[in-house]
Amino acid sequence: MTDIDARLREDVHNLGTLLGQTIQAHLGDDFLQRIERIRLGAKQGRKADQAANEALLDALQDLPDSQLLPVCRAFNQFLNLANIAEQHHRIRRRRADEPQAFELRCVNELLQRLKAENFSADDIVQQVNGLDIELVLTAHPTEVTRRTLIQKYDAIADALARGDHDDLTATEREDVRQDLARLISEAWHTDEIRRSRPTPVDEAKWGFAVIEHSLWQALPQFLRRLDADVHGATGQHLDLRAAPVRIASWMGGDRDGNPNVTAPVTREVLLLGRWMAADLYLRDIEALGNQLSMHAASDALLAQAGAVDEPYRAVLKQLRTRLQVTRDWAEQSLANDVAMPAQVLRELDDLRGPLELCYQSLLAFGLKRIANGPLLDTLRRVNAFGLGLVRLDIRQDAARHAQVFSELTEHLQLGDYAEWDEDARCRFLLDELHSRRPLLPPNWQPSADVAEVLATCRVVASQPQELLGSYVISMASHPSDVLAVKLLLKETGVSWPMRVAPLFETLSDLDNAADAIDRLLSLEQYRALVGDEQEVMIGYSDSAKDAGTLAAGWAQYRAQEALVGACQRHGVHLRLFHGRGGTVGRGGAPAHMAILSQPPGSVRGQLRVTEQGEMIRFKFGLPGIAIQSLLLYTSAVLEASLLPPPAPEPAWRELMQQLADRSVEVYRAVVRGEPQFVEYFRQATPEQELGRLPLGSRPAKRRSQGGIESLRAIPWIFAWTQTRLMLPAWLGAGQALREALDAGKQAQLRQMMDAWPFFLARVEMLEMVLSKADVDIARFYEQRLASADLWPLGERLRTALEQATAVVLQLRESETLLAHNPALGESVAVRNPYTDPLHVLQAELMKRTRAQGESVDPDLERALMVTMAGIAAGMRNTG
Repeated sequence: MTDIDARLREDVHNLGTLLGQTIQAHLGDDFLQRIERIRLGAKQGRKADQAANEALLDALQDLPDSQLLPVCRAFNQFLNLANIAEQHHRIRRRRADEPQAFELRCVNELLQRLKAENFSADDIVQQVNGLDIELVLTAHPTEVTRRTLIQKYDAIADALARGDHDDLTATEREDVRQDLARLISEAWHTDEIRRSRPTPVDEAKWGFAVIEHSLWQALPQFLRRLDADVHGATGQHLDLRAAPVRIASWMGGDRDGNPNVTAPVTREVLLLGRWMAADLYLRDIEALGNQLSMHAASDALLAQAGAVDEPYRAVLKQLRTRLQVTRDWAEQSLANDVAMPAQVLRELDDLRGPLELCYQSLLAFGLKRIANGPLLDTLRRVNAFGLGLVRLDIRQDAARHAQVFSELTEHLQLGDYAEWDEDARCRFLLDELHSRRPLLPPNWQPSADVAEVLATCRVVASQPQELLGSYVISMASHPSDVLAVKLLLKETGVSWPMRVAPLFETLSDLDNAADAIDRLLSLEQYRALVGDEQEVMIGYSDSAKDAGTLAAGWAQYRAQEALVGACQRHGVHLRLFHGRGGTVGRGGAPAHMAILSQPPGSVRGQLRVTEQGEMIRFKFGLPGIAIQSLLLYTSAVLEASLLPPPAPEPAWRELMQQLADRSVEVYRAVVRGEPQFVEYFRQATPEQELGRLPLGSRPAKRRSQGGIESLRAIPWIFAWTQTRLMLPAWLGAGQALREALDAGKQAQLRQMMDAWPFFLARVEMLEMVLSKADVDIARFYEQRLASADLWPLGERLRTALEQATAVVLQLRESETLLAHNPALGESVAVRNPYTDPLHVLQAELMKRTRAQGESVDPDLERALMVTMAGIAAGMRNTG
């Protein structure tokens, strides 16, 4: 273990000690000793000590109901503190003899490689200036931790950072310790679980809080670091308006399957964004007004300021007044629909113009150091966050748009749109798109669902273009799905060309995506409307749930290749939008690896990708972590654009297709074909209980009735993660790879790992998820909760899991998982003594609460929710 790794262990130990003291003060020494015996028993059990395992099980199963909740809370808090220590460890001050983290050196190393590959300085700077990375905070959070606790955890991380200095006095070190003890006590005495499910507006506020408390500070610091790296490599600086990273959101705009997201909710979220943006910019302008007291100014600035002694302050005062008017108007509009005063900021240049005027004036008088101080930071925030902090996407199911036109065409006595074939639909929609007369009758009384779709489009029409991102169509499959949205936007008054992105999700939709886009782009009337760019969203969650991760991953890869080809044939720039989740089962992977494994030609300086749930906090929750994440994204997108991976050889493609075909066959034979599978899933996992966990504003199921197919991807993954079987991430893949090895394909598979980043990423993601799986824990859930007739199925699934593990070890030529990634292995190992008891407690609680039927003890139910939160913290992901 290196010195720096030892410092992580020391932080975990110290935080655990302080939590132990808090628990001791609250519940007494006997209770603390019981917690410590359980933890040590779990640690010994990990060393294959059967007696220790049995003693641990007995101790946990013998707990009286009254002690279950505090024991669960103790281990949940231990895990959250371990996460804080690990996050701080990623950004801690490194001593002179310790290497710089890869995240901080990745851009500089890439720029040096580009120079070695004979890219000119001008080429490099042009590429960096043109980067277009949009991170989309999604509206289905799997973040189980309450916002109030997140704030306390951030404060704990700050205290750890203050203590991470070798020159602190004894008094200063004790002050840090006291602050940590107080914060941990505050966290212990705060409920972990929300009392009620968050609303979509609550979710949006959570997203805004991430920006306010982290990204607002991180983004200009990231750009300073990027600019320094670029200048060091090329001698040039970034363009003043360069915005390589922007933030978008689905929070308050994603209504697919969520009846709680309505047109008034979307309007409220947009106004909240404008209010908070104005408030944050006001803080910047106040500070700049204090700093920019100089009098030498350009003629342009003097013309704006008037005859005053301090022209910079005068111009900033004018801007401050407009920001105050904007903030007050947005606040009033939240309660009532009030008229917009003339001074409200309407366009980005209303905000950016005065700041750029000040910047250029300072440069003209040689005050470069002042210009490139906080003023430049504010300008970069303006370029990245705009007038509303985020660009809000709208997402709706294609069937809801078709319903609008079915009701409308029947009202107009044109027949039923739902019964028309695709050609008839396209002809009708294109004719109306180019018609000058209105289509919607003023006296039409549509159904409530249709009225809601139209109301949403009217909200979009009432907003500045700069506040909106894309209109995403779920379950899209035909050109008419896109044309329908285009027509709805036109008829409701949207005067600017909003991007409309069909989302291809299932395996069959992915296979047919390129054909659908080819047919769409072949429509000359459509091209006349949209020009030379088309956005397409690739779904990861539903395709993986539909076919397993290996087959889904290959389908996504092939779909992107085919989409690139289709758009190139039409002379159209393809803008790919990746709908990834946080887990492997939902397309998640380390961002750097995931981007570099995309098909060649699919990135091209641009990336749009969802960030969801707890992954938002893990990647962007602290400014130091956010800077690292932004640098990783920038490095990977730049590398994938300029040094793309080679296209796979025909033999590799053939074998990959065989693996995918076999894996989906195995996967579906279990998930769809095994008669006992649904019952096993319901009994042996907390699927039944997940609906009671107030995770997000969306229902757990798209429909109230139905089996696996009706379940959303998040609870599907969540349930298997909680039991450590991790089934969706490896089922089918292990057997397909085993059969390939048995058929003598080992050399070819190794060659694919060495030379094809996509395939290596598949194997590494499989290895990572298998490192978190645990057959003994999965067996315990089954035997405690499932009827005995289901046990043979569970045994077959665990055998398949062990087979998958053996295959990966053989491919990696290793005796242990994660031997190539010891840091991740250490991360998993440090949490196991805390997660293992929670698994046993969860199974015990499920047994007891299920036995109680409808009249569940509230404390037991709350304890069960705490175990879910704790295990999610231990796994570092939920769904």
